[in-house]
Amino acid sequence: MTRAGTVARAPMPDTIKPGGTRAENHPWRIRLVEHPKRFESSFFRAAKRTARRILEEMDDADLPYGPRPVAPEGWEMHHGGSLWVRTAGGWRMYRARAGIEWSMQFCAEPPKVDRLRRDAADLVAGFPDTLPALADLGYEEADALLQTPIEDADGVEAWTDSLFNACVPLSRGNHQGILPKVPGEHHYPWPVKGADFFRYDDFQLWVTLPDGTHGAVTPVDRRGSGDGHVRLVLTAEGSRAADTLAEAQDRGLMAVMPPNSSAALQAFAEQIEPGRRTASGPPATRRARGNGGRSRAR
Repeated sequence: MTRAGTVARAPMPDTIKPGGTRAENHPWRIRLVEHPKRFESSFFRAAKRTARRILEEMDDADLPYGPRPVAPEGWEMHHGGSLWVRTAGGWRMYRARAGIEWSMQFCAEPPKVDRLRRDAADLVAGFPDTLPALADLGYEEADALLQTPIEDADGVEAWTDSLFNACVPLSRGNHQGILPKVPGEHHYPWPVKGADFFRYDDFQLWVTLPDGTHGAVTPVDRRGSGDGHVRLVLTAEGSRAADTLAEAQDRGLMAVMPPNSSAALQAFAEQIEPGRRTASGPPATRRARGNGGRSRAR
């Protein structure tokens, strides 16, 4: 495998902005410095180019994460473990055991990254049309990437920026957004954020808590049960509810909010009649009922 695209990196800059040091009485100190200048390796440029060609071939219904972004935003490629394969039905993307974010490559142990490579090679071997299709798109390095053991930092870099790690296609909001607009994968844990891509459209996952911070909630029972309680599954660290949620998790319990709470009313707002003071009870007649598919999964 060639190592083209490797360039020397400047040392971490030591520029501290005014007010950049954060400290408290106990001994800790954090220095806020500028990011080292990031470059796009030849590996990443080739991977992105290929991913965009794949996405152009895909029907909107087959895109992995939400609708096709509109210009000028476009797709952003997330280093999230993107295992692209060509199936009988067209291109599909699966997620790897772990994705290696660009900055995380510098703590990545080559044998552990090599396990990710071997996982990917096993998956691709099950879809024999993949490598020829990638070659047709100009990504001829795919076979070498999958077959070459990763033994050093150069190999880690090549894998990190490859099509098999660096090309999870997301809109800008879903990639790096923050609430109250769009929660991005970089800022919210995947077990919670992932629900944005399969929840009912008329269930509000992200709510504003009474102290003005944002959190995520889920129903406690299946759709149509009439139970309007919601389980709090995520809070901001500074939220008043954070300690309660942490205690619940430590004790193996759920942090549940009542059906007349503002969180529950927000979560079920599109499923209950306007003005109702509780989320419990039968759903509004204008909304979808039961576990059926009238609400479009994202």
